[in-house]
Amino acid sequence: MTAPPDETLTLLLIEDDAGDAFLVEELLNEAENPPKIIWVRSLSESLVRLTDEVRCVLVDLSLPDANGLEALQQVLAMAPHAAVLVLTGLNDSHVGVEAVSAGAQDFLVKQDIDARLLVRAVRYAMERKRADMAQRKLVEAELVTKENSRLEHGLLPVPLLEPGTLHHESRYLPGRQRTLLAGDFWDTVQSPDGAVHVVVGDVCGHGPDEAALGVALRIAWRTLVLAGHTGNDVLHTLDKVLRLERKSAEIFTTLCTMTVNPSLDHARLHVVGHPPPVLIRDGVVEVTPGTPSGPPLGIFPDVDWTPIDVPLGREWSVLLYTDGLIEATVGGGPDLLGTEGLLRLIADQGGVHLDRLIERVIELNEEALTDDLATVLIAKDSRSA
Repeated sequence: MTAPPDETLTLLLIEDDAGDAFLVEELLNEAENPPKIIWVRSLSESLVRLTDEVRCVLVDLSLPDANGLEALQQVLAMAPHAAVLVLTGLNDSHVGVEAVSAGAQDFLVKQDIDARLLVRAVRYAMERKRADMAQRKLVEAELVTKENSRLEHGLLPVPLLEPGTLHHESRYLPGRQRTLLAGDFWDTVQSPDGAVHVVVGDVCGHGPDEAALGVALRIAWRTLVLAGHTGNDVLHTLDKVLRLERKSAEIFTTLCTMTVNPSLDHARLHVVGHPPPVLIRDGVVEVTPGTPSGPPLGIFPDVDWTPIDVPLGREWSVLLYTDGLIEATVGGGPDLLGTEGLLRLIADQGGVHLDRLIERVIELNEEALTDDLATVLIAKDSRSA
């Protein structure tokens, strides 16, 4: 009737009048696929019979232990998974309307039912219940999505940089769909002495665990920098945080940190198993020399990373990025863009224009990037005046 051809619908009938119960059973037996009917005379009796097997409940509103909407409310509480039809008499049909408003899928006037009407009412009630449950799940999923979105927004960095100090741009593109956070991370902090500190990092992997670890490392980095720590002090602590927070010993993290001195003409970098930043000085596009500083975090214990000192001059730009930018393919084939390809794109564009650069990388890849991507462009030029 309302079950798949190879299944039989189980229906609970709560009716204290034996004659009415017999009539309902006879009418339902005329269905093409008659249901299995469990008949009980009261709500208390239905407690032991109302299992997950029951997909539909027909309930009279005049029972020995409950009347009216009270009876319906108890049934709805006991059987949230089942469709509920209310049986009423001619004199209380208005109660049936109230019952539908209270949560029943439909109501039937006993004196008016026949086999066709009853079978159709059960079928429609089942479909309404399915629709109601699907809508409820959709609303719940939307609420969870909105909550997750607010949470992820709250975990994204807001750069701490005095206005007019430097030109600063960032772009963040998680590889996972319908999410704001990924294992890649970035942050920018200006310390009280005027020095500007930047980090871009990449936790290996692409799931929510990696995203959570990336957030933990970013916040740890920001806290350490605000507390006045730099260089290997920061990296050793981040290495400890990674080892404590990661789910398995195979998880490692690459990152690049840059500290621009207060006069904004010199930078110290640590390239920790990470793609080297792109440096533009006097119109020349180049990879930061002297990289890398050492291996990624989480692989070797007791490592010291070599600082890389870079004179910047009066006007300069530095692009820090994760490997999602250079591991895009070229023409959809097996060849990757790579660092050299990135340098050519930047030279062709006459500098780093982040949106145009990322659009061009996606165009060359011939589809959306599947790897996470974090980029930070920081510059001292006419844009930072």
